[in-house]
Amino acid sequence: MSVAVVTDSTAYLPVELAGAHDLTVVPLSVVVNGVDGREGIDISTGQVARALTARRAAVTTSRPAPEQFVETYRRLLDGGATAVLSVHLSAELSGTLDAARIAAAEIGERVAVVDARSTGMGLGFPALAAGAAADRGADLDRVRQVALDTIDRTSTLFYVDTLEFLRKGGRITAASALLGTALSVKPILHVVGGAIVIREKVRTPSRGLARLVDLAVEAAADAEVDVAVHHFAAPERAAGLAEALTGRLGERLHDVYVTEIGAVVAAHAGPGLACVVVHRRP
Repeated sequence: MSVAVVTDSTAYLPVELAGAHDLTVVPLSVVVNGVDGREGIDISTGQVARALTARRAAVTTSRPAPEQFVETYRRLLDGGATAVLSVHLSAELSGTLDAARIAAAEIGERVAVVDARSTGMGLGFPALAAGAAADRGADLDRVRQVALDTIDRTSTLFYVDTLEFLRKGGRITAASALLGTALSVKPILHVVGGAIVIREKVRTPSRGLARLVDLAVEAAADAEVDVAVHHFAAPERAAGLAEALTGRLGERLHDVYVTEIGAVVAAHAGPGLACVVVHRRP
C-alpha cells in the first residue's frame, strides 16, 4: 500500500480531479444563522450567498475537530496505508492545520502535516501532486517534499468587490493599516506566507479583473503552468478570466480549471470573488 494523502474541503478540486489519487477530504463546517453544517455536504455555496445578501444573517466557519482527523488517520492506516500526509489550508486563515497537528501527534510518526500556505487550488495543487507521488510509490518523506515544492511554485491572487466580508472574518489583519482607504476601492489581494495581503487597489471592477490577468501572467514567469480560476456567484467573471489567460499564456498553459468556491471561503470573501491560482510546473 502507498502513502495516503488527506486534505480538506477548501481545496475546491475541480470535478474532473475530485477522484484523482484517492485523496481523502475532511470537511470544514459553516454555521448559517445558528445551523451548523459540513461544507459541500450539508451547506452549499448557494445557501451562503443567500445568507450574505439577507439582512441580519450570520455566517461563520469552524475547523474540523482533532478527533475527526484522528479517526481519518486511523482508518487509513488500519486500511493498509503505510503512512499519511495531511495537507491543509493556511494556518493564518484557519485552525484546521492545528487540529490536524494535534491529531498527528496522537497517532505518531506515520502521519506528517503540511501547511499549504493558501487555500482553494493553492491547496489543491500540492495535494494532487502529493497524491501523484504516492501513486508512484514514493515514501512519506518524498511525498511531503513534493507537496512542499509544489507550494513554492504556486501563487494565489484574487479580486473582491469589497473587503467587508474579509474584514468581518478577521482574515485581513495583516492589511489592517490599509483598511481606511481600501474599503472604498476595488482591491486585488494575494497570499503571502499564508496570509492575505493587499497587492493593489483599483477603481473599477473591469480594471481589477484586467489587472488580475496581468499579475497572473507575471506570476507564471516563463514556466509551463496550470491555472485554476475560482469564483463566487460570478461565473461570467471566471469565464472571462479563463479566456483571457488562455490567450495570454498560449502554449505555456497546460491545464485550466474553472470552479466555484465552496461555502467556507465564500463566507469570508463575499459574492463577486474572482481568484486565479497559478501553478508553475517543474
